[in-house]
Amino acid sequence: MATIRRLATTVSRKEEEHSVLIEGSPVNVLLIYPQFSDTFWSFKYALRFIRKRAFAPPLGLLTVAAMLPKKWEKRLVDVNVAKLTDKDLAWADVAFISGMTIQRDSAREIIARCKDVGLKIVAGGPMFTTEPDAFDEVDHLVLNEAEITLPLFLEDLANGCPKRVYTTTEFADIRRSPMPLWELVNMRRYASMIIQFSRGCPFNCEFCSVTEMFGHRTRLKSTDQIIAELDGMYAQGWRGPVFSGDDNLIGSKRYLKEELLPGLIRWRRDKEGVQFATEVSINLADDPELIQLMVDAGFTTVFIGIETPDQDSLSECGKNLNADRDLVADVKTIQRAGLQVQGGFIVGFDSDTPAIFQRQIDFIQRSGIVTAMVGLLQAIPGTRLYERLSKEGRLRDAVTGDNADGTTNVVSRMNFETLQEGYRRIMRTIYSPRIHYARIQIFLREYKLQKNRTHLDVQHILAFFRSVYHLGVKSRGRLQYWKLLVWAAFRRPKAFPLAVTLAIYGYHFRKSFG
Repeated sequence: MATIRRLATTVSRKEEEHSVLIEGSPVNVLLIYPQFSDTFWSFKYALRFIRKRAFAPPLGLLTVAAMLPKKWEKRLVDVNVAKLTDKDLAWADVAFISGMTIQRDSAREIIARCKDVGLKIVAGGPMFTTEPDAFDEVDHLVLNEAEITLPLFLEDLANGCPKRVYTTTEFADIRRSPMPLWELVNMRRYASMIIQFSRGCPFNCEFCSVTEMFGHRTRLKSTDQIIAELDGMYAQGWRGPVFSGDDNLIGSKRYLKEELLPGLIRWRRDKEGVQFATEVSINLADDPELIQLMVDAGFTTVFIGIETPDQDSLSECGKNLNADRDLVADVKTIQRAGLQVQGGFIVGFDSDTPAIFQRQIDFIQRSGIVTAMVGLLQAIPGTRLYERLSKEGRLRDAVTGDNADGTTNVVSRMNFETLQEGYRRIMRTIYSPRIHYARIQIFLREYKLQKNRTHLDVQHILAFFRSVYHLGVKSRGRLQYWKLLVWAAFRRPKAFPLAVTLAIYGYHFRKSFG
């Protein structure tokens, strides 16, 4: 009996597929995650030190897999950690593809391979939601939040009348989201697992696509849900870091303080190794009680969108939360409490002058933000910035999705060559060995080291010796590397492993930016 394979376009073939679904014949679903370009967050060169292939698995596809009929056979191919083989394509009856804009080139290659063998494609996720017209080859676009649109597609498919596009303006109740199918993942290939506590952000930055896709209201999973997902990871053998891919974890402080964080504290009492990282806003610095609860719950790192020290640029982009604050003091408040701050920075606002480049360098260094993601302003389709610049006729080419590659789709007020050279100067400076290693010391002098239970496997131990070779022998910055290690060994011995890790991050950033 034929299966859903190829989902052929003829009427007779559609009728055959419909009978298959009704009769419950097995359907082989290949879930494919495209490759990330080598960029800031890929950590490609750093991951080699611990022999990992990628930072984290695709949470969206794992959640989609859990929403598909239980009788369907599922296989995940994350192209970042494994090759997509001809055998995979031959096994499949249908391909589900998701991804972000930065994965566009890889997604196009995968789509072409699927079409070459006649495999029908279902696609969704941020890239396809923001650029649905750019993928004519895709057979079915299941857009926006899958908790709403995927059941509609599956119902129509079972009835033999699937449409090409499924979209919605509603937001899902994520308390009804299923547990991701962790069993599809080879966890040994990843440096971190990924989870999501909430969706949405209460703020309204002009350049940000988060609120356009997920809204201003913070929607929350229940604590029991989160614990069940963590138990699922732990049962699969995971003992390492977990990144919470929230748009802004502290969008609902009351829920965090009264439910989630106390629940995580209880869960971690007998757990080895699991620590958390997430994204928050700078007003975390205003709430020492919340910071302490996060530390007690095992959070070690927070990413904060600093954007710029320039008040005019903050007002221009609607980042009012960051305005009229001592941002350096706020960062140090969080670090002194035991959370490492990673920061996002942008240059290329209309208000920026050539002086912004040195101001950004100085701010990053004084704040001790070791991992500083600096990018040129990008206008993402669907954002208020994109709409404004489109009306002004100030858009060029398509957005790459990589805000740290030195390109932009924005026609800037500043001379473009000046902007690009200034951006390159920031990156060359902040990740030069002398400046980067000095910033690690600035951070470690302020940082309150946590007493969290860590799980170091043999690869993490070997990473130190690999760093000795690559950074302490081969690198032109080897003198600064050894100065850092000697300083850490004598002044902050308990933070020595963290010093090595941050030194390795700098190696990645230098390699990535050439």
